[in-house]
Amino acid sequence: MVDTLRRHIYVKYTPRLGGKMAPPITEIERIVGRKVRRDISRLVAFAQGNLERAAQSIADHPSPHIGIVCGFFVRHAEPPSPETDGLNGMGQLAAGFIEAGIPVTVITDAPCAKAVWAVTGVLPGRVALEVVSVDSDAVRSLRGRLESAEQPLTHLIAIERCSLGADGRAHREHGWDISDDTAPLDYLFEDDGWSSPWTTIGIGDGGNEIGMGLLPREIVEEDIPNGALVAARTGADHLIVSGVANWGAYGLLGAVASLRPDLAPCLLKHFHAQSEHDVLTAAVTIGQAIDDSRVDRLGQLQMTIDRLPLDDHVEIIESITAVLSQSS
Repeated sequence: MVDTLRRHIYVKYTPRLGGKMAPPITEIERIVGRKVRRDISRLVAFAQGNLERAAQSIADHPSPHIGIVCGFFVRHAEPPSPETDGLNGMGQLAAGFIEAGIPVTVITDAPCAKAVWAVTGVLPGRVALEVVSVDSDAVRSLRGRLESAEQPLTHLIAIERCSLGADGRAHREHGWDISDDTAPLDYLFEDDGWSSPWTTIGIGDGGNEIGMGLLPREIVEEDIPNGALVAARTGADHLIVSGVANWGAYGLLGAVASLRPDLAPCLLKHFHAQSEHDVLTAAVTIGQAIDDSRVDRLGQLQMTIDRLPLDDHVEIIESITAVLSQSS
């Protein structure tokens, strides 16, 4: 394997010089926020501290019920499918919460349903799976059902889920309008005349994902290509910005484990290389999730996430685990 991670982004965890180590969640935030290709340093800096606040909201809740929104459909692919980023993040979070006895509801839309369903099939237990069609009425109908459920959601986490932009449309990073392929799941986070009854958390890496609406617009417009068009309008109570969106989910799981050492063995039971491999394999071979979709090249079925090989993502997991081991 070409060690892309060590050569390009240097995120493998090593203790601080002089034996001093920052608080574990600060270290985790540093690991997941490292630059990959785009310079998102100002986005990361603006969101600093949100990882701990998001984790604390879960760790402190007496009876959490976690909703996870994921799936980013790419028509410009062979075959047209959702991308791999977001799926492993959902899988790792869901696996940890399931083992800790925390109920999980996974939410996506019809174009992404096969890949999301494939990942839920390799989880260590059952999750509720909600799939909506690509229209606002379906999303608001689902919202009503979630609100009136016997055990309503307490938290809703979006991982690499495209947000509506200023023009009310969803856009890929190239500026392409993907609204016909993307349900406005934003309305589970924000809507005119409605306030969210659950704590919302947005995780992303590009400025156009749910949660990024918290960012000052000029940061996205100046630092992200096509930022004026693609910048998210939908915010969240807490925003986690990471080099790859999945990494933000891994960081959130690690942060909750740091705050809840009593639950840590359960939360981290599947937080390892084999689980990461199993989730990505299911997403690609069963769910037909794709990667590396660019203007000049169709996305393909391949065992990569954001053009990085699986081993690089495992390095992130191992770095977070090392931080937690050092602090325990």
